[in-house]
Amino acid sequence: MKKEIQQSESRGKYFLAAFLAPLIWGFMSIAIRWVKNYPAEDILYYRILTALVILWSFILVFRRSVMHTDIIHYRSLQPTEKKRIISLTLLASVLIFGNWFAYIYAVNHVSIQSAAFAYLICPLLTAVSAYILLKEQLSAVKKVALLLAMISVGMLASGSITEVIWSISVGLLYALYLVIQRVAQGFDKLNVLAVQLFICAVFVIPKLIFNQHSIPDSATFWITILVIAVLFTIIPLYMSMYALTKISSTTTGVLLYINPLIAFTLAVIYFKEIVDPHKYIAYAIIALAIILFNWQTVKRLSKK
Repeated sequence: MKKEIQQSESRGKYFLAAFLAPLIWGFMSIAIRWVKNYPAEDILYYRILTALVILWSFILVFRRSVMHTDIIHYRSLQPTEKKRIISLTLLASVLIFGNWFAYIYAVNHVSIQSAAFAYLICPLLTAVSAYILLKEQLSAVKKVALLLAMISVGMLASGSITEVIWSISVGLLYALYLVIQRVAQGFDKLNVLAVQLFICAVFVIPKLIFNQHSIPDSATFWITILVIAVLFTIIPLYMSMYALTKISSTTTGVLLYINPLIAFTLAVIYFKEIVDPHKYIAYAIIALAIILFNWQTVKRLSKK
């Protein structure tokens, strides 16, 4: 019994990290809308470069020993394992780059609801992908929860086909990113994120050089980019990757439902978007599915 309590307590901080990441992301649409008049690619490029400079500066000043440990660990790997790590890191970088662009475009040029719908689909795709690729087990109760979520998604998919396409793109990219992060273990997650940002920057810099857009000179733009880079990129991504060291990608994926629930609420209350009545029922079903899927975990944490 004592051992089980200790395990529950040790997993509690990982579960909290998995919970806080989508909670923070749920409010990201507010910051994205602050720079709505700028091209989506400019917002993405400067977001990546700003996050890259901040994160690498932090690592080089405060975490050089951790970086050195990871370098030694990488050098000790067999050639085949090195190739595997490189391949997974490159693929993860491409997926998160695509996810960021699709999300920014959806928020500013499609609708907030399309971005919320994306992260309703994402947990389903994550859970199914983890079940197929990683052989993560799903209990009967969790399968029922996923079925309820699928019914809700079906209800929400009855709107614009354009919104659905963008939503599926955003959700699929991030679902595959989560699964890869679960597979690629053994390195400090902040260092992994720094390397992924560096790879994304390799895509970005040539585009900026040949980009015909002038460098923004608005203080609002750069303050917003700073907020997006730190509060909505580095912090929640690190939390998500940290959680995946102990929490299954299925559980992490389902907790992502917190993101669209907040985004949907903002779309209605803050951005005044019109919502069809049946969508309220669909989101209520999603809330029930979240509780059902995580019921055992919630009970353990409440006892602790």
